[in-house]
Amino acid sequence: MTDTDAAVPARTGYRFYVLAVLILVYMLNFLDRQIIGILGPRLIEQFGLTDTEFGLLGGIAFASVYSTLAIPLAWMADRFSRVWIMTGALAVWSGFTALCGTAQNFTQLFLFRMGVGVGEAGGVAPAYSLIADYFPPHQRARALAAFAFGIPLGMAAGTLVGGLLAVAYGWRTSFIVVGLAGVVLAPLLLFTIRDPKRGATDTPPAAAAPSPEAALAAGDARVGRLAANVMFGLAAVAAALAALNQFAGLAFGDARVLGFGALLALVIAVSLLIARTTASAVLPKKSFWLLALGAASSSVCGYGVAGWLPTFFIRSFDLTLSQISWYYAGIVLIGGVAGIWLGGAVADKLAKRGKGAYPLTPAIAFLISAPLFIAAMNSDWLIAQVLPGGGTHVQALTLAFLIFLIPTGLNLAWLGPVTAAVQHLVPAPMRSTASALFLLINNLLGIAVGFYYFGWMSDLLAPRFGDESLRWAIYTGMGFYILASILLIGASRTLKRDWVD
Repeated sequence: MTDTDAAVPARTGYRFYVLAVLILVYMLNFLDRQIIGILGPRLIEQFGLTDTEFGLLGGIAFASVYSTLAIPLAWMADRFSRVWIMTGALAVWSGFTALCGTAQNFTQLFLFRMGVGVGEAGGVAPAYSLIADYFPPHQRARALAAFAFGIPLGMAAGTLVGGLLAVAYGWRTSFIVVGLAGVVLAPLLLFTIRDPKRGATDTPPAAAAPSPEAALAAGDARVGRLAANVMFGLAAVAAALAALNQFAGLAFGDARVLGFGALLALVIAVSLLIARTTASAVLPKKSFWLLALGAASSSVCGYGVAGWLPTFFIRSFDLTLSQISWYYAGIVLIGGVAGIWLGGAVADKLAKRGKGAYPLTPAIAFLISAPLFIAAMNSDWLIAQVLPGGGTHVQALTLAFLIFLIPTGLNLAWLGPVTAAVQHLVPAPMRSTASALFLLINNLLGIAVGFYYFGWMSDLLAPRFGDESLRWAIYTGMGFYILASILLIGASRTLKRDWVD
């Protein structure tokens, strides 16, 4: 069913049913994406991986295709049925998650993780656009925040279910079971969700909204074409260096890395060329870059810490995989849901005084998060400052749990406000593609860099800190929260000028 087939339903109940289904799909999206974190210790042991190699599995293998293919898929979602695209995406990423359970070596697992990214590329930006067309502007931040509940729900489910299944039946079973769950859900999405008219809840209604090409004055797509040409040039340079390295013996770096970089740049270039009209509308706006880079900086920590904390708990808190499954799932579920909802609700309320509240709310949250993460990781030291002789291991774990709840929630508070703001940087017909451009930056930097950074830094610090090197790697990553706050404060100053009603 296309957007011309269904207007926004008048019944509020159906609107919230749609949101509930989208949350369930997003939950599976994050479950399949992040389950590798809880299975990390088993995978490292099974395949003899370094922390850096595991960082590649959790980061670049997924993020490279997830981020880049999101643009052409979102471009299609701005023109065709968003529901059909999301259904196909769900089936693909779930199938590849199940295949991860059959991997026999690092290379196969790397390729299957890329397949998960291919599917998930079509699962988020179309959902943002659907929610924007089901909920009016004054409710969007809260609706998008509710949609983002899928993140802590998915992470908690992945941690708990994935971990317990791995303990009882092995890590392969964990991948297969959660993958097949998504395949079963796909028909529910396809046959019960209607694709509404684009811009139907906007003020004034955009029932007769122009096509994406006509939405930009005079159809000017020069900025998009220029950005695409820059990426084509980078792809050519990287490919040339890879060829010289491989065939001429010139030392310009690893030929495989250069070749992969060339392919990645080529995909981004083609994506930008396809989305040149929307890119020309959004790329010149300072708010877009400040929002995207601010979110990406926070995501370096968000994805990185989430992916590595289970391993940290084993190395530094002496927990078993079964214990971590319950412990970390509780932190993510309680802290994440509370933080996301408060972020959306507070931003919607404060935005009545000014649009700058959307990025300013998470900027403040990030400034609080960094020291609290460090405090939670040192709960035994904190207890020792209060109790003579220090407390017990259980007391330290309990205090860490309670402190971790706060930064885990604050870390996710940006999702509702920032994604709502991105929706208002372009006209309604461009929202899916604009969201994909935003996600390209956020996820390519956040997932790829974040997951890899902590593994690489852990290996780098290992000669000095031994088993505690991961702890110190996480300490260094907290600086990305400070950078995120600075960028989002900047966005709060420019958003009003760039806003599109």
